[in-house]
Amino acid sequence: MFSANTQKFLEMDELSLQKVPFFFIIDFSGNHVEIYQENEITEKGLLIDFQTFSNINCAEDLDKVPFLKSYPETLEDFQKGFDYVQENIHLGNSYLTNYTRKTKIETNLSLEEIFYHSRAKYKVLYPDFFVFFSPETFVKIIDGKISTYPMKGTIDASIENAAEVLKNDQKEKAEHYTVVDLLRNDLSIVADDVMVDKFQYIDFLKTHQKNLFAMSSEISGKIKPEFVGKVGSIMQQILPAGSILGAPKPKTRDIILQTEGFERGFYTGICGWFDGENLDSCVMIRFIEKDNNTLYFKSGGGITHMSKLEDEYQEMKNKIYVPIH
Repeated sequence: MFSANTQKFLEMDELSLQKVPFFFIIDFSGNHVEIYQENEITEKGLLIDFQTFSNINCAEDLDKVPFLKSYPETLEDFQKGFDYVQENIHLGNSYLTNYTRKTKIETNLSLEEIFYHSRAKYKVLYPDFFVFFSPETFVKIIDGKISTYPMKGTIDASIENAAEVLKNDQKEKAEHYTVVDLLRNDLSIVADDVMVDKFQYIDFLKTHQKNLFAMSSEISGKIKPEFVGKVGSIMQQILPAGSILGAPKPKTRDIILQTEGFERGFYTGICGWFDGENLDSCVMIRFIEKDNNTLYFKSGGGITHMSKLEDEYQEMKNKIYVPIH
C-alpha cells in the first residue's frame, strides 16, 4: 500500500535476501523508514528489548515510586473528532476507524527508566525522542510462514468476569471481527492458504495503574514464492497495520488525517528485527513521545457505529499507563 519510500523497502529486500540481520522502524505514514544493521543500532543509541533480540544490560533497581499524571482533553473536545468519525461511518466511508489522541503527561521517570523498568513483549527507546512498551505483535515470519496477531478490544480486569464480558461485548466483537477479516485479506496479498488459527483469545496486561484484559487472534499463511526473502516488499504491501487504522484502509486513513489534528509520526507505525532467517515485528503502541521537553502519551481505540462516546473516551484514558509494578 505504501509507495512513498520504495527505495528503503528495496534496501530491506536486499538485506533480507542476503540474510543480513537488521532492525527497522517505519512510521505510520510510511514516509519515514529507518534501517539499522546490528553494529549501527548501538551507534544510534537505540535500546531494543524484543523476545527474539535484545541489546540491553541489566538495569539498576528503581529507587523511586513511579508517578504518572495525565492531562487528557475534555469529553467535549474528544467528541468533536468522535462525531466526525461517526458521521463518516454513517455515510459508509468507514466501518471501523481507529481514533487516537495526544495527551500531555507528567512523570518522575525518564524515558530510559520507563524503558528499563516497564514490562512488555516489545520495548524500544529512541534516545531523547520516544519510548514504547507494546503488547502487540504485528507479523512474524518463521520458516516461510507469516503470522499476524491483531489485538482489538480491552477491558479493565477488575470488572467482574471481565474476560467473558469482553468476549461477549457486541461492539468489541464487531470491532475484532472486522480487524481479523481485514488482516486476513492483507496477508492474502503476500501469502497463500491464509487461515485463522486462534480466534478471540485473551491476554492479561499488568500495569502500575490498573490491569487490563486484551482480545487477540492469530492468522497465518505460507508466503507466496514471489515474496520469499523480501521483508521490505512484504511490509510495503501490508502496511499500515489494520488494527491501528481501520477499514476500508484508504478511506479510513483519510478520515484519520482529517480528524486527529496531530502527526502520529512513529506512533502506530511498525518496527521489527530480522535475524538473517526469520522476522519478529510489533505495532508501536503504548507510546510516549518527547516534544520540546514535554511528554505526550498517544492512545486511542476503534470506533464503530455501535460505539458510545463515553466508553471510547474512557478507553483512550485507560490506555495511558506505564506497565511498571
